[in-house]
Amino acid sequence: MFNIVESTRLRLEEVDPVSLTPLDIHNKEFSRSFRGYDEDQVNEFLDQIIKEFDLMLKEKRELEERTTTLNERLSQFANIEETLKKSLVIAQETADEVKSNARKEAQLIIREAEKNADRLINEALSKSHKLVSEIDELKRRATVYRMRFRSILEAQLEMLDNGDWENFEKIEEDLSKPVGEA
Repeated sequence: MFNIVESTRLRLEEVDPVSLTPLDIHNKEFSRSFRGYDEDQVNEFLDQIIKEFDLMLKEKRELEERTTTLNERLSQFANIEETLKKSLVIAQETADEVKSNARKEAQLIIREAEKNADRLINEALSKSHKLVSEIDELKRRATVYRMRFRSILEAQLEMLDNGDWENFEKIEEDLSKPVGEA
């Protein structure tokens, strides 16, 4: 489109015939000769040329103005196109940056979640080891308690079997007497 407008403008500039104006044509005087042209016909024809030339000049100015306007609009559209291209590039760069930041943030969240998971697993393992140790300690205590209880029961059974009950009654009587009587 720019080439058509530009070439039209160049052709209009080529039409300019040595800066000839309708007034130049009107004021042009020819020398008279004996067998010259009919003056009225020449004047009529010159008037017609002046009108046509005047119309052509007006049309040329209108076309030049239109060409200028179209060139300005074309320039505006070219500026708009360039702005849109830059905007698209900026938008793409921004989108790429947002994606990159989102990936980085996702990786950071994943690493943080993995750290928390590791910490929770370690805490759970620590608690389970502690519970196993406590259970082992309770089992050991229960074994010791059973052994002591068995020893006490066996000692009590042995006392029952020995017949030391009589001595026990005597010891009990001695203990019930006041301290100076014995």
